[in-house]
Amino acid sequence: MFSPYYAWDGRSQPSDHVSINVALYGLKPGAPNRWAMTERGEAALSRTADSFTVGPSQLSWEGSTLVVDVDEVTVPLPRRLRGQIRFTPSIWQPSSLVLDSKVRHRWWPYAPAGHMEVRFEKPKLAWTGHGYADSNWGSAALEADFKGWSWARAKTADGTALLYDPLERSGRHKPVALHVGRDGIAIPFDPPPDVALDKGFWGVARSVRSEEPSRTKLIKTLEDAPFYTRNAVETVLNGEVCPAVHESLNLDRFKNPVVKLMLPFRMPRRTRWP
Repeated sequence: MFSPYYAWDGRSQPSDHVSINVALYGLKPGAPNRWAMTERGEAALSRTADSFTVGPSQLSWEGSTLVVDVDEVTVPLPRRLRGQIRFTPSIWQPSSLVLDSKVRHRWWPYAPAGHMEVRFEKPKLAWTGHGYADSNWGSAALEADFKGWSWARAKTADGTALLYDPLERSGRHKPVALHVGRDGIAIPFDPPPDVALDKGFWGVARSVRSEEPSRTKLIKTLEDAPFYTRNAVETVLNGEVCPAVHESLNLDRFKNPVVKLMLPFRMPRRTRWP
């Protein structure tokens, strides 16, 4: 959905603009950070009911486990990124949510929590922990209907909290706040106040819902782009300090032609396969 090539092509053939984006971040000093997002053409795409393959990398279901086999080259420094990610959901959430008043965009947090196993050969690393999976889709470009949004997924003592703040171009602002318990039941709750965080390097504003501003922290900026930031934060929900992954998206920035010209630096396109 952020492909400049797809936009320049008039959004006419989505199957000719496919990629598997892999980002590795570490919170500890010296941890390896890697980014790969190579767009490929239709010749590199293969899919079945249980698998989605783009060139050398693939997502597939093995029973109830989502397996991601990665074999990519990073940018801007070309280094091999090879390994496997296995995610087994412990919670299934069956319902998708409409994000906009025109009913053109949906969000489905189908696996709010689960067990994650990560093993990479390059770079050499392995860990286990908790994970999350969701899906977005729509019938219009995001920048046509939204000015931007902020989003966060927080781990709570008894489940997962999901916070989504989409801002439509019409000015409509209807935040979503859900708590999904270990039983898989999603319960809406009143979103706490919006707490401002420091802006990113490129000036992208970012904020997160939290009950206590004094205990709300930006732990680390994981991704900082002219239109987008991804962050590790701590937020306070129901009196509990919760670690969270957070993102801020500015779609006014994204639709700027100058910004689109910058994107191939992080998202090269390779049309030939193999």
